Amino acid sequence: MATKRTKADRLQRQTEQLEKRVERHPDEVEKTPSTLAPKSDEPNVLIPIEQQIQQRAYELYEQRGRTDGHDLDDWLQAEAEIMGETAKAA
Repeated sequence: MATKRTKADRLQRQTEQLEKRVERHPDEVEKTPSTLAPKSDEPNVLIPIEQQIQQRAYELYEQRGRTDGHDLDDWLQAEAEIMGETAKAA
């Protein structure tokens, strides 16, 4: 019988996945194109979702005044924002 996953289990799994991403060499990042439509003034270039998340997480880091110790929070928030936009576009 399968066990019910708790919020703590999900956060632990996300943390482990994030750590795996951080350990990878940039050349190992998947080159999956984004499904987001570009803004009208931007060139029509597809950016991998992971790179979009990374850019957004960095923006959040800068908005907070570049205070350290919130990298996972920034990543998860950026991931939720980007994945939410991706779902809306689909």
